[in-house]
Amino acid sequence: MRIGYVLSLIALVLISCRRNPEQKQFDSQEQTLKTWKPRYAQGFYLEQTHSGISYLYVNSPWPGASKTFRYALVPRAKLSTHTHLIDSVDGVIGIPVKRAILTSTTHIPPLETLEVEEHLVGFPGLGYISSPGVRERIDSGNVEELGVHEALNTELAIALNPDVVVGFGVSGAPSSYTALEASGIPIVYNGDWMEENPLGKAEWIVFFGLLFDKKNAAERAFSEIEKAYLEVRDLAAKAPGRPTVLSGSLYRDIWYLPGGSSWAAQFIKDAHAQYLWESTPESGSLSLSLESVLEKGSNADLWIAPSQFTSYGEMEQAEAHYSQFKAFREEQIYTYALSTGPGKGLLYYELGPSRPDLILKDLVYWFHPGLLKGYDPTFFKPLEK
Repeated sequence: MRIGYVLSLIALVLISCRRNPEQKQFDSQEQTLKTWKPRYAQGFYLEQTHSGISYLYVNSPWPGASKTFRYALVPRAKLSTHTHLIDSVDGVIGIPVKRAILTSTTHIPPLETLEVEEHLVGFPGLGYISSPGVRERIDSGNVEELGVHEALNTELAIALNPDVVVGFGVSGAPSSYTALEASGIPIVYNGDWMEENPLGKAEWIVFFGLLFDKKNAAERAFSEIEKAYLEVRDLAAKAPGRPTVLSGSLYRDIWYLPGGSSWAAQFIKDAHAQYLWESTPESGSLSLSLESVLEKGSNADLWIAPSQFTSYGEMEQAEAHYSQFKAFREEQIYTYALSTGPGKGLLYYELGPSRPDLILKDLVYWFHPGLLKGYDPTFFKPLEK
C-alpha cells in the first residue's frame, strides 16, 4: 500500500512537471534579455525580454513608498495577445503611447524635446504650462483641462480614453486615481521630483522615451545635457574663490531653505560656491528660525531663491529684518520668480528639472562674474530694485 502510494505520488510529480512546448517557448521569451539602468537617476530602470516586451520598474515614487511598481511595455501590435500580463504587473501600456494624460509641469519639457507633444490630451491646471509647443495645442483646444491634481476630474479623464496617465504622489497614491485604475487606465508613477542629483532628475527624459518608444532619442538628448552640465561645472571649479551663499526666505515665521543633501544644494556646490548649510544631512527643506538664519547667514555674499519675491521693496515690506543681511544691502539677491511663461507658471519649476545645465550656468554666471561672458541667464535674474 505504501509503495503504491509513493509510486502514484512520483507519477503525479512527473506529470505536473511536463510542460507544453508552447509554454516553454513563452517562458523563454519572457526571460530577461538585458537590464538597462540610468547613470544618475535612482528611481527607475528597465528589463528587456526576448519577446520584445519590456518591464519598467519605478521605485520610491514618494517618500516611504512600500513597493516597487512594475509596468509591462508592450508593442501596440501585441497588446491583444498579452492581456494575461494584467494580473502580474501594475499596468500594461501599449507603446508607443498615442494618448497621454500628464499631471505635473515637469512632465511637459520631455514631450517637447522628444517631439511628441501632440500626444498630450489632458492635464490638470493648463494655466501653469509655459511650453510654447504645448500652449499652441492648448489654445487650439486639443488638450483638456482636468481641474487640479488633488481632485482630478476623473469622469472627463476617462472620457479622453488615454493609453496612460503619468501621475505622481506626494505621500501616497492620490485617491482620484482609484476610479481611473478601475476603468482599466494604467497609472504610471513618475518620481523625478525625488531625485537628489540634478542630472538624476534630467535623466527621467528616458522614462518618457520608453513610453513613447523613443529611448535612443531620449538618451541622446540627455547626453547633451550631461555634457553641458559637466563642462560648466569643470569651468566653475577653476574660479579663484568660493562665495558664500544663503537661500530661501520666511513663511509664517519659519525660514525654509534647502537641506545640504538636496537637489538645490548640489547646484551651489557644483557652481563652486559655499552653501552655508551644506553640512546638513537633509535632502528636503530645513525649517529654521529667523534668528538662526541671521546668525549664520547675515554676511553671506549672495542670496538666491528668496521664495517668489521679485523686488527689494516687496521683501522689505514683508519683513524688515531682511535688510540686516549683507546680500540684501549690497543688492546681491537673485530670484527665479521673474522668469515666467505665458501662463501662471514659473519656468524654474517646469523647465528647470529637465535642464540642470541651464540652472548651473545661471548660478556660475552670478557667482563668478566674467566666467561665462556673453551668457544670458534663463532662470535666475537680479531682484528688482
